[in-house]
Amino acid sequence: MPTASVPIRRRRAPLAVLGAFALVVSAVALSPQALAQPDQDNLDGLSETQLSAPAEPSAGIPAVDEVVRSRNVKHLVNVPKPGTFATTTNSDLAFADNHAFIGNYDGFTIYDIRNPQKPKLVSQVLCPGSQNDISVQGNLLFLSTDSSRSDNSCSSVPQPATEKNSWEGVKIFDISDKRNPKYVAAVETDCGSHTHTLVPDKKGRNAYLYVSSYSPSTTFPDCQPPHDKISIVKVPLKDPAKASLLSAPIIFPDGGNPGRGGTVPDGYVTPTSGCHDITVYPSKDLAAGACMGDGVLFDISDREKPRVITTVQDNVNFAFWHSATFNNEGTKVIFTDELGGGGAATCNEAIGQNRGADGIYDIKGRGDNRTLEFKSYYKIPRPQSDTENCVAHNGSLIPVQGRDIMVQSWYQGGVSIWDFTDSSKPKEIGFFERGPLPNGGGGGTWSAYYYNGFIYSSDIAKGLDVLDVRDPRTFSAKFVRVNELNVQTQGAYREW
Repeated sequence: MPTASVPIRRRRAPLAVLGAFALVVSAVALSPQALAQPDQDNLDGLSETQLSAPAEPSAGIPAVDEVVRSRNVKHLVNVPKPGTFATTTNSDLAFADNHAFIGNYDGFTIYDIRNPQKPKLVSQVLCPGSQNDISVQGNLLFLSTDSSRSDNSCSSVPQPATEKNSWEGVKIFDISDKRNPKYVAAVETDCGSHTHTLVPDKKGRNAYLYVSSYSPSTTFPDCQPPHDKISIVKVPLKDPAKASLLSAPIIFPDGGNPGRGGTVPDGYVTPTSGCHDITVYPSKDLAAGACMGDGVLFDISDREKPRVITTVQDNVNFAFWHSATFNNEGTKVIFTDELGGGGAATCNEAIGQNRGADGIYDIKGRGDNRTLEFKSYYKIPRPQSDTENCVAHNGSLIPVQGRDIMVQSWYQGGVSIWDFTDSSKPKEIGFFERGPLPNGGGGGTWSAYYYNGFIYSSDIAKGLDVLDVRDPRTFSAKFVRVNELNVQTQGAYREW
């Protein structure tokens, strides 16, 4: 089936894989480029408080499109969205072979990031279908489609979900030649694929995709409650064209959280009718599901039969359980609350610090007796204007031994680097953001992830940003190297 690509001629052999989803500290010295400190403020002798403070004096909310940052964060480069993607929405990120793969509502883009200060466009694939959540394994790329399309091709057009033969689900591409990705197969899933999570097979024969979808409103008449399940797609790695829907297990046989009506200012709780996102920790046989009105802890020791261990609700401050992140030890889970669905201004005094925030939970107990114990909320301390959509969104761990540090997107609230080593006292240690978009438009950073020494941010409107964090608290992370990174498929980092 057709794809449109923009080829780039230069090509190098891929790097060797450093083990299945493991983050490994290499004993080999890093290249000068990887350790080079870009021109910036003189940071010698500054305290942690000074490092985390704004680089320039602040008079409040920055001006339209003005870039502001903490002293320990350097903005290396911005790469605008290329070609036909210039006016469409950028979404999530994945990484492999020192390449960044950026989803977009019209397809995906591949960049060579071997030089993080000069990302190079490798190819751009036109394949419309929101929201094009993305992951990669080996020579395969997976793309989520969560909008009703005329068929499963990359030349499909939007059509009402009530039309016969409407399609939504997961598409699969061969990216062995990153200059010219090839469409391989597609698998239809009930209610489409809002997001998906790559789950490696213990025997290395298959890839499993845990597909999250939900029924948010009457906008999707073919996807109405009850929809208390996820979909599991099985992909034979030697023959991905035979990918198929394996099962659709019910996660909430009791119906889940019934929810509570309301508004963003007054508060509401979304009824559970599916999951928004699932993060797996394969080496620990655990998964954490953010499922609208519920947070869920799963046992995934049998990849084909994930099993609920426990669920948790927060009917006071959480409106929509959106995503999850484990700490490296697998003893904590960060859940995000996407109050307002990502389109509202919730980082202001009116909403406060406990809503539209992260919820930090400690995992207590063992085996089937494990529970999730709430410890605290975290929200960026920098107020945003009433025109800026801002709420907790996608982020990843920064691999620092002995500490729990995360980088995270907050839409127009920018990128926050924060420490939750003490679950009860999280604190921001660095940030990067822009002032409001012109004319009060919506946008900001969708995902901010740490990969091989740098932070990469997928900005809805602005494209790809690359940041360098210079701080003694995170410096050891610069020595961590990983071949593939799908943030919702967490690997354990360890000393070599």
